[in-house]
Amino acid sequence: MTPSNGKHGIVISRVPVMQSGLGGVMARHFPEYDLTYCRSLQELTLLQLRRAEVIIADISGDYRNPRGTLEQYYGLLNQYRDIHWIFLVSRPLYPLAVELLMRPETTLLSDLEPIEGVISAIRAGSERAERISQTLLMPETSDPDDENEQFVALTHSERKVLRLLGKGWGINQIATLLKKSNKTISAQKNSAMRRLSLRSNADMYAWISSTQGMRELSLMSAYGEFEEWKRPLQQDISPSSKIAQ
Repeated sequence: MTPSNGKHGIVISRVPVMQSGLGGVMARHFPEYDLTYCRSLQELTLLQLRRAEVIIADISGDYRNPRGTLEQYYGLLNQYRDIHWIFLVSRPLYPLAVELLMRPETTLLSDLEPIEGVISAIRAGSERAERISQTLLMPETSDPDDENEQFVALTHSERKVLRLLGKGWGINQIATLLKKSNKTISAQKNSAMRRLSLRSNADMYAWISSTQGMRELSLMSAYGEFEEWKRPLQQDISPSSKIAQ
């Protein structure tokens, strides 16, 4: 259904669960926006860019050529200055993002940003939103004791199942790919949730989409870089309808 106000937004992320999570935020808090989802800049069309009022771009991934990716965004920023560009930035990419992406119409948010920060940035608009969120401006701290507490001892099978769930696959599709029963895949998912002390599917998807989850499951580099994903799929797989809460 076309929104009454006719507003248009774009969500760009290589991680399906991130797309779903941001889409859920927009649907709940900004239902007037008609959203387009893309995995990369290459999927954008000129018509989408001309209609867009806000673009949320997840640039927290482990890019092979981060400067090249951000330079592509830099080129678009010069052409489309009426768009409010909101970038989700990981700590390693932060200095490069400041160098290439800081403009009056952009907002830099941390990939660890609370949902409220994303909502506030969209609501404020490009003229009133903070250029850089306080989450990114806070000094990075490291506590060895905390790191030990966050260590996750998942089995190889459990990691594989969670990784596929994070890519948007359903239980039936995972069972078909791995040549296992649905019961076995569900048991491995439930076992992983117990190890992670997660009580619901919503908690599980939230953990998968967190920085720790994506690092533990190698989701940032899973697309086309691991041999197990290079085999052709037997059917067209569409992302799961579950949303990270």
